[in-house]
Amino acid sequence: MKFTLSWLKSHLETDASVDEICETLTDLGLEVEGVENPAAKLSDFIIGKVTHAEKHPDADKLKVCTVDAGDGPTQIICGAPNARAGITVVVAKPGTYIPGLDITISVGKIRGIESFGMMASERELEMSEEHDGIIELPAGEIGQRFSDYLAEHDPARVDPVIEIAITPNRPDALGVRGVARDLAARGLGTMKNNDIETVPATFPNPIKVTIDDDTLAQAPVFFGRLIKGVKNGPSPDWLQQQLRAIGLRPISFLVDVTNWFTYDLNRPLHVFDADKISGSTLRLHRADGTETLMGLDDKQYTLPEGATVISDSEGAESIGGVMGGLRTGCTADTVNVFVEAAYFDPIRTAYTGRALKINSDARYRFERGIDPAFTPEGLEHAVRMIVDHAGGEASDVVQAGQIPDKSRAYKLDTDRCSSLVGMDIPADTQRATLTALGFVMDGDMAGVPSWRPDVQGTADLVEEVARIASLTKLQGVPMPRVRAGVPAPVLTPMQKRLATARRTTASLGYNECVTYSFIDQAAAALFGGGTDATMLANPISSEMSHMRPALLPGLLQAAARNQARGMSNLALFEAGDAFHGGEPGEQHTLVTGILVGKTGPKDVHGASRDVDIYDAKADAEAILSAMGAPTKVQILRGAGDVWHPGRHGMICLGPKKILGVFGEIHPKILAALGVKGPVVGFVLYPSDIPMPKNASVNRGAASIPDLQAVERDFAFVMDATVDALTAVNAAAGADKALIEDVRIFDEFIGGSLGEGKKSLAMTVRLQPSGATLKDADIEVVSAKIIDKVAKATGGTLRG
Repeated sequence: MKFTLSWLKSHLETDASVDEICETLTDLGLEVEGVENPAAKLSDFIIGKVTHAEKHPDADKLKVCTVDAGDGPTQIICGAPNARAGITVVVAKPGTYIPGLDITISVGKIRGIESFGMMASERELEMSEEHDGIIELPAGEIGQRFSDYLAEHDPARVDPVIEIAITPNRPDALGVRGVARDLAARGLGTMKNNDIETVPATFPNPIKVTIDDDTLAQAPVFFGRLIKGVKNGPSPDWLQQQLRAIGLRPISFLVDVTNWFTYDLNRPLHVFDADKISGSTLRLHRADGTETLMGLDDKQYTLPEGATVISDSEGAESIGGVMGGLRTGCTADTVNVFVEAAYFDPIRTAYTGRALKINSDARYRFERGIDPAFTPEGLEHAVRMIVDHAGGEASDVVQAGQIPDKSRAYKLDTDRCSSLVGMDIPADTQRATLTALGFVMDGDMAGVPSWRPDVQGTADLVEEVARIASLTKLQGVPMPRVRAGVPAPVLTPMQKRLATARRTTASLGYNECVTYSFIDQAAAALFGGGTDATMLANPISSEMSHMRPALLPGLLQAAARNQARGMSNLALFEAGDAFHGGEPGEQHTLVTGILVGKTGPKDVHGASRDVDIYDAKADAEAILSAMGAPTKVQILRGAGDVWHPGRHGMICLGPKKILGVFGEIHPKILAALGVKGPVVGFVLYPSDIPMPKNASVNRGAASIPDLQAVERDFAFVMDATVDALTAVNAAAGADKALIEDVRIFDEFIGGSLGEGKKSLAMTVRLQPSGATLKDADIEVVSAKIIDKVAKATGGTLRG
């Protein structure tokens, strides 16, 4: 949104400087994006006087002029037809940049005679399109800066241009008067009266307007007046200057009027050439998708179905809220005009504009919401300006539909200002602020003005009060502590546990991944999900249709993408939630990692090897230990179809208390997800790790046994099909208090044992705590171990 300082002052009586205005606008939420000062590019031009002029000896259209610009006579060659002795001109000395020509003047020779500068025209200074001759000034001191002369005699020429950013919730600031209202409410000036004397009607309006019943929702009201006998032509200089200042090209008065009111009062209008309207009725209706229209931009448009269309007997001639049609557009020959002011639905206007890819000033305002109650007044403002400048006589007003009722009121709770924004503003000041912004106060009820569609509740009233009072002056006050002393921990124990898991896993050489919580149905089904309970109602794509039942699918898909790009050795992990239902709370936290390929790059020592389940097991145990899991655990089988049936293990505190799973991923899972295997990994359940009984932040004292441990070796003969894990678990369960560790150190199959038999040798470490073990004690424990292993495996102690 652009406007000039003088334009703003046509609505606001103020002595504030440009800097004060810009600072205040930004503080009010209307951020100033830039200020253009036309005087800056004119500051190097000097006023001079032509003291002598004679014809160039070698050119009929050139003159050799002697110009006094304050530092003595200067010779300048000029080809302007009005160059003559005695006139006051604008001089550019060598080294001056000419904005209209994009050149820097230097000393040069023209037909053999040197020229020490130039005398400028208005177009060369980008002041207008006039270039038939050089500028002739009625007055001015020789040597005076041209910018200073303009500031004194024609300030509009050097009027600063302010550009502000408009947020979507402030459509009222898309008009200069709306900006002035905010500044006046802050106390930076006084609003000027904007009342208009209505042009009296001298004849009935011959053009009728109708709105179809199914169109009233998107075009609820339409006003129009016919003006006969206007004389179209160039706009007044002040109007052209203001439009040029904000980047609009003046076209003709009737067109410029609509553009000017769009920016001045945020009131988009349209002026039809009444003689080009076929029939005597304009109809507002919804497009059926087949209508075409040649727009004012000389482009052919096929109107989308549902768009608001204004048609005459020949068909569509305007797109409501977006753009007018070329067929009924005004030209230099226009003498009778029909001025339209209507209100169009913001959402419908936005749909139409996007479908047609038209970005007009009217669409920009209608889709954000203009003031519906100002529609008839905006029409009268335009009719008055047209009659005053272009002549003619006006008809009475034709109206179709009714102005939509946007009235609403909210209770102003003056105490909420302190609780919501932390500002203590007196109640009377709050009411005065809202009144200055156009709110109508009735006791504690604040009636919202029709030009503020963004105010939708009591909190918005507080926001307006605080905004005008200046949020930049708000002093930060620390929130009071809930309790004295050391603050309570911010993170929950589970959050701390997850952070520990992330740090530990990363320190083991894994790269953390953050994958989508949504996966496709086929991948979810592989991991026990993919049901209707976890299906998304509105998925991003078909490949993200379900909530993930585990973290493994995302990691395996990431591994497949990396393998496709030549990365074969991978260590990936993720910590996050998986979902077993679609309701709040139906999720579980996991820490999952995978290893793919080799343990390291190839080397001359052959140290590189394929990753195996023991790598995954070691990493899983290290992460569990960091999260505070007990050191004494059991390794069991039966984790499910995701894992290789003979190459995995569950880390358990008991048959029903599973802390995690490690092992090799089942080949069918890898094949379904396109991963080149084998792949080993782990899944840990942080929430199943028992919380410490002592909640102290201090680490407990180290407990070091003061009694010597005893190790005994056992060898058992059993069927070759029996898992070594079964024997280890059985031996460890013989005496849980005394047995500290059980490990396999040898396996022998076949030979003298016979077909289908094997020998497993294990070491059992006994750690006493109360008294040194005697031989008898050791014999008792050994007997229990032999008995437990025999029952669990069917094996016998090897002789």
